[in-house]
Amino acid sequence: MNHAKLQYLLGELEAELRLAQQWSTQQISPEDLVSSEPFAIDKLSFSQWLQFVFVPRLQIVCDSRNPLPVSCSVAPMAEEFYRLNRIDADAVIDQLASIDQLITSA
Repeated sequence: MNHAKLQYLLGELEAELRLAQQWSTQQISPEDLVSSEPFAIDKLSFSQWLQFVFVPRLQIVCDSRNPLPVSCSVAPMAEEFYRLNRIDADAVIDQLASIDQLITSA
């Protein structure tokens, strides 16, 4: 049940990222995915991290029916990133808050 709900929320997150023009049509290099920094902030923008790391990793969890992570707290970083960059992404933040809540309360 939680996997289906998470899969739905990931689809909604992608839709909101697209509407906010924060979804890239270009792929990134594999080297950009290698980072030891939180949110790969040294290599990717936060939106790129969502698109190329966060969403795919959670999609794999859903597809394979692996246990959900124990906790998730991505919405606060989104609030900070989008505020600092003056990007109107309230709907993206709302979706991330829903994902955080689903995973943390599972």
